[in-house]
Amino acid sequence: MHIVMFYHSILSDWNHGNAHFLRGIVTELGQLGHEVTVYEPENGWSYSNMLRDSGDVALRGFERAYPGLTGTRYRLDELDLDRALDGAALVLVHEWSDHELVRRLGEHRKNGGGYRLLFHDTHHRSVTDEGAMSAYDLSGFDGVLAYGARIREIYLSRGWAKRVWLWHEAADVRVFRPLDSPDKVGDVVWIGNWGDDERSQEIREFFVEPVRRLHLKGVVYGVRYPNQALQLLAEAGIGYGGWLPNFEVPKVFSRFRLTVHIPRRPYVEALPGIPTIRPFEALACGIPLVSAPWVDSDGLFTGGADLLYARDGRDMERQMRSLLQDPERARGLAEHGRATILARHTCRHRVQELLAICRELGI
Repeated sequence: MHIVMFYHSILSDWNHGNAHFLRGIVTELGQLGHEVTVYEPENGWSYSNMLRDSGDVALRGFERAYPGLTGTRYRLDELDLDRALDGAALVLVHEWSDHELVRRLGEHRKNGGGYRLLFHDTHHRSVTDEGAMSAYDLSGFDGVLAYGARIREIYLSRGWAKRVWLWHEAADVRVFRPLDSPDKVGDVVWIGNWGDDERSQEIREFFVEPVRRLHLKGVVYGVRYPNQALQLLAEAGIGYGGWLPNFEVPKVFSRFRLTVHIPRRPYVEALPGIPTIRPFEALACGIPLVSAPWVDSDGLFTGGADLLYARDGRDMERQMRSLLQDPERARGLAEHGRATILARHTCRHRVQELLAICRELGI
């Protein structure tokens, strides 16, 4: 098939976690012989911030990590949909897209577009910004791909779409894999962005305080950390590494003994079953993972076997101490988690799911 995708960015993952999944999906589709074109806005927020943060260094790193992948940058007021969609069998549109682009694509599909058109939702805005999401005109779309069962239910119950398929994220195991690193530089690493105060208290409770109390060597990587957050880390003796290009995550994981997952509050409170990409990354890289609480209602992992859950900050402290003092247990946890990823949660698995949806749509 010729597949066309409209996403925020494939070139940049600056505060854009979905880039991991997108890159993996495009790679796998290419390996299966499909032709994929990814369109991204010319001056997208993530891309602009990446250039401001690191210049062309990150772009060169992306090219080395993903040879052959590229994004076609466009200006919405100059976008020729007849040309962009010529010969397409399937078109995917990410929810981080301009409302006008979504409207125009829907109209193009209604006016004789010979392809199938799907909207891809990978965010919590269906519950945190219902006005913005309900404003998308999906009347010309053939359906929605939702990365959690709860999001699927929201689209159906609110009448935003008539057909919605569950399509979880997964790991690109070509890039996210265990790497040998003979020397560990620290005990625990957390990779995550501070964001919009959606988990500031949780970061303190489940990472900063346990690391401080255990006198561990810890490091944080991520962006959008305000001064008070940086001060909090410094006072606890925790290093701050700034932005880490997503494809560098496996190398960093290989140099630490364990990692943690701290989900954002909207996912914990309103969207159970959606862990975001971070646990997939950690388990694929074979590093022991301890997570703050979230409800795995979609049955992605097995608690106690793939990863550990901590009820609160004190429990996180106990779990960290246990893994650091028992390397065999830590190794077993990591190996089981990676086996689960390879068996159920790779981008190849998700591509097969997508192709099954295509057959259902008559492609």
